[in-house]
Formats: sequence, C-alpha cells, structure tokens
Amino acid sequence: MRRLRGYSCSWTPRPTEGSSCAGPGESCYPSDGPLVCALEQERRSRLPSKPPPHQQPVLDGGQRLEAALSCPRFLRSPRQHLIRSLAEERPEELTPHVMVLLAQHLARHRLREPQLLEAIAHFLVVQEAQLNSKVVQKLVLPFGRLNYPPLEQQFMPCLEKILAREAGVAPLATVNILMSLCQLQCLPFKALQFVFSPGFINHISGTPHALIVRRYLSLLDTAVELELPGYRGPRLPQRHQVPIFPRSLITDRARCKYSHKDMVAEGLRQLLGEEKYRRDLTVPPGYCTDFLLCVSSSGAVLPVRTQDPFLPYPPRSCPRGQDQTVSNPTTRGPAQRVVLMLRERWHFCRDGRVLLGSRALRERHLGLMGYQLLPLSFEELESQRGLPQLKSYLKQKLQALGLHWGPEGG
Repeated sequence: MRRLRGYSCSWTPRPTEGSSCAGPGESCYPSDGPLVCALEQERRSRLPSKPPPHQQPVLDGGQRLEAALSCPRFLRSPRQHLIRSLAEERPEELTPHVMVLLAQHLARHRLREPQLLEAIAHFLVVQEAQLNSKVVQKLVLPFGRLNYPPLEQQFMPCLEKILAREAGVAPLATVNILMSLCQLQCLPFKALQFVFSPGFINHISGTPHALIVRRYLSLLDTAVELELPGYRGPRLPQRHQVPIFPRSLITDRARCKYSHKDMVAEGLRQLLGEEKYRRDLTVPPGYCTDFLLCVSSSGAVLPVRTQDPFLPYPPRSCPRGQDQTVSNPTTRGPAQRVVLMLRERWHFCRDGRVLLGSRALRERHLGLMGYQLLPLSFEELESQRGLPQLKSYLKQKLQALGLHWGPEGG
C-alpha cells in the first residue's frame, strides 16, 4: 500500500477489558494475563532459592567478625561499637585471616581501640609458633601506626623469636616489622644486627623492593644513631643510605585541599617576608619539614638565603631524651633552626589526641637532631577567622619562643 504524503500511518490497539493503556515505556498487557504470568514465573525460577529463616546457618563469633570486616559498606563507614562488641570473642579461637582483617581495619581507619589491639597482641603471642613473618607484619602494623604499645608482656619476646626464626625468609616482611617497632621505640638489637649485616644487605640489593628496603634501613639507622646509644653492632654503610622521606607523605598529598599549609604560608609571608622562611624543605637524613626558620643566638629571625638551613647530621651533641618543643632558642647555640609542624586532623588517631606513629617518629627525630619544634594544631588553625587573625596567632606563637624580626614583620 502506498503511503500518502503528509500523513503518518500509526495504529494503537484498543485496551482490553481489565487492562489500562500505559504511558511511554510501560506495558499495555493485563497484569494477570497469561503472558505476564509466564514471564514472571520464569524470572522467579532463575533466582537462587532462599532458605527459610530456621534453616539459615548460625555464624560463630569469628565468622561474624569476618563477615562484618569484609563488607564494603562497613569498610567505608567504620562502626566502632560493632567491632568493639565482636572483640569479646576469645581471640585465640579466631583464624589468622580474621585477625589480619581486623588489624588492617584498625590501621586503615586510624581506630586506636585498646580492647581490639590487645586482642591482636594476645592472638600473636598464643599463635606465635604457627605464624610466619608475612602474617606477623600485618598484625603488627596497627601498633606502630596507631602509636600503641600493647600491655601484653610477651608481645616483644614473641616478636623477637619470630624475627630470629623468619628474618632470612622474607626480607621485606622483616623490615616492615622493625619499622612498626621503631615507631614504638622498642627495637631489638639482635634483629638490627641481622638486617645491617653485609649478607642481608647484599641479599636485598637485587630484589624488586630494594629501594623501599634501603629507605626503611636508612630510617632504622637514623633511629639507632639518635635513640640507641648502647647499640654496638653493624650499621648501614653510607653508600646504601637514601633519603628517608624526601617529600610530603602520601596522605598529605591526597588531602592537600583540606590542609592549612597554604594559609599558614601566606600568613608567614605577610608577617616575616618571603626571605625568612622555607617551605617543604627536606633536611638530612631525609625528613620533610613544613616550614623552617633560621634564628640567631639572640632570637632574631634571619633571611634563609644568608644561612645554611641544615643542622649537621649526625648531630655533634645529641640531646637524647630531651623535649625540644618548648625550649627557648636564645639559650642554645648560634645555629638554631625552628621548624613549624602542622598537625592536621588526619595526623592523629581517630577521635583522640594521639599522634600517628609516623608523625610522632618524625617530630621525635627532628627534636633529637637539634631542631626547635613549634607545633600548630588543627583546632587552633580552624578557629582563626581570616588572615589578620591568623597573623596575630602566628605572631603570638613565634614571640612565645622569644623570636623577633624586622619592622616589615609589623
């Protein structure tokens, strides 16, 4: 049949009794018609059958814990009250897989829960003979990251036995365990002697993870230099040393848009002038600083370009164990260096005032190297309303340390 010009040929079926004419995208078939019923029956036959409520398996404590920690929604939104209640199960009856999930969860979300951490420590002590170093490195991770030394008295002796047994099997795992212990300031001398031995260093030199191991060994060597005056074993040779943390940590780079660093930099620029501070300067042996000032023996802030911003490392006289955060620079030598440390919200354990292990380690080592530390907490920075108030805040902080500067500083 020929189509007439200017007309369109369309045909709409008349609704049958018991049906309604649906809108666009909807079916015009009756809901109780034979075709719809057949399609619905076929769809249901393809679905897996759901057991009745009385036939559903009963999960024990370990299975409930694993199911909760494996849920993506739970990982995104940690619920401390749930995992705290699950910690009431006997840890020695749980599997290494479940305990590793728990340890990773605590470390990832910065949850410093003593009850859960003690459960992990107890599990490690009880199951020591069955655990290898690759599992142990994951179980020990949250203790160093969360800056939590466990109360379990056998924790350190147990780790020393594991390191003595497994040190030559998995080099990276061995160094990872020592890194966690370094953050807790409890390094075993025998394990250090092993990882600094020529045989161990030569063994890891040709491995794919050689660079990261050398960086960790460099940090361990720094800890020996600054914190272990009684250590008399081998040290990391100079040719194998690399900068520890040559730039900002990954978490700071990922959250840079939430950082107060740009705001503090602008306040320092207007208060002191650009020539009197350095930003993101890496000082030997490889720690990245937020802001560094050069200060004379009288407390005057000097132009950085006229000074060597680095203090000598190793330090000529290391004030071991002395708190460097509140001392007055006018009472020390002529080569004072003041480091402003931003303590952002994510530098702390969640819902607490405890610095993460990596942050506490960096501040501790910078202080032991002779740098004067001036912490700037996120609560104080968030309370500043505008640049004039921030400048006043920074001025008070610097003057409280006895610092002064030229008339351009106001």
